[in-house]
Amino acid sequence: MPINISRDLPAYNALSKERVFVITDDRAEHQDIRPLKVAIVNLMPTTVDTEIQLLRLLGNTPLQVDISFVRMGSHESRNAPPGHLEKFYTGAGEIMQKGNRYDGFIITGAPVETLPFEEVDYWDELSEVIDYTAANVWSTLHICWGAQAGLYRRYGIPKHGLSKKLFGIFPHGVNDTG
Repeated sequence: MPINISRDLPAYNALSKERVFVITDDRAEHQDIRPLKVAIVNLMPTTVDTEIQLLRLLGNTPLQVDISFVRMGSHESRNAPPGHLEKFYTGAGEIMQKGNRYDGFIITGAPVETLPFEEVDYWDELSEVIDYTAANVWSTLHICWGAQAGLYRRYGIPKHGLSKKLFGIFPHGVNDTG
């Protein structure tokens, strides 16, 4: 099944050329199924490339997926193409005011890993989004710095600077402290 995105979104043509099944609202309305609702907070400086990467993965499903892109209203992006966020993204405040519920929510990373969370200009707004997802989203995926932000906001786990980049899959567990 397809992902439902605007025909004007640059990712639409890129994904269509890759034979990823994409449709627009007018076609989606004629299908008699409830799509999965997924929202994406894309904080990456490579806005369009990140959209394509995420949508490529989400489009590889037998389900129809309705995508909402979410922007931080408290942050002025220097990397997105002019007018792109205003045209294709909805402000976080608007998403939360409407009382929308989502099947999934993705919060990406951002190149702010060396800053304390509270010094990131959109930290307060992102904190509200993270709190909102706890009550209004079935499953939230935090990627890269977004994962650090989620762990810090929800569980008080601070980030730790390392001398070199560390990545991979590591054993972990949940300690019941209560």
